[in-house]
Amino acid sequence: MGVPVPTLVGVRVSSRPFLWFPAVVIAATLVVVGCEAGLPPPTPPVRAGTSAAPREVNIVLKDWVFLPDPVDVIPGETVVLHVVNGGLEVHEAVIGDQRVQDAWEAAEAATAGAPPGPTPIVSVPPGVAGIRIVAASGRRVDFVWAVPGADVAGGLLVGCHVPGHWAKGMRAAIRIAAPTA
Repeated sequence: MGVPVPTLVGVRVSSRPFLWFPAVVIAATLVVVGCEAGLPPPTPPVRAGTSAAPREVNIVLKDWVFLPDPVDVIPGETVVLHVVNGGLEVHEAVIGDQRVQDAWEAAEAATAGAPPGPTPIVSVPPGVAGIRIVAASGRRVDFVWAVPGADVAGGLLVGCHVPGHWAKGMRAAIRIAAPTA
């Protein structure tokens, strides 16, 4: 005795392939046309913020990523950074070049393994401080930032230096975007 073959009640399968062939051709054409249209730009057009009307920029900190990556800014604009910690641990957003990131990484690494109790005070010399925004889990911190000019803004990063977070890849690029008209 063989294994019984299940049957679908009420389903009729046509033995004439020419009836479904036009539907397959139309669906394939729509897929090809959609692919030829190209991918959308990485972010919507960016309009520069001003001190009177800063542009709002959201940065979401999760366990171990920043969203978006990259963060688009325009040299010389003013933005309100909404730093939202959607992760389970405290995170920070340190904005600066690689020298700033290295200074915070070294300063915070020195606090790793500290005894329980109040969090040690962490600081770096003013010349390499950059911007540091700390947000507890589930919290949002707003910060007004005047983005430096193009000559300074190139090569900026945002990173988290809570011990171990940078090593897990918690960083994102800050991309210099061209303003739209």
